Amino acid sequence: MRTNDEIIKDIQRILDESILPHVQSHGGYVSLQKYEDGVVTMFLTGACSGCAMSSATLKMGIENMLKYYVPEVHAVEGVEDPNSNVDPYYS
Repeated sequence: MRTNDEIIKDIQRILDESILPHVQSHGGYVSLQKYEDGVVTMFLTGACSGCAMSSATLKMGIENMLKYYVPEVHAVEGVEDPNSNVDPYYS
């Protein structure tokens, strides 16, 4: 059985190497807020905060990837940045 620290290290590596480059290409940013009992909580800011597609990105993209590569992950939840002033829609 792996420790929480090992699991968090894997989650952060996948986030940094595979997820962030794609999210940042659209003006967004996600960061690991916490991992507890199989649930990953991600903080969404930039263009991700308030974007209608952020829930799809979170569930169909981030959650699926983390569940595939980190078997201890059972779900991913998002917390949006209430202070974000970035317009999530392209002009």
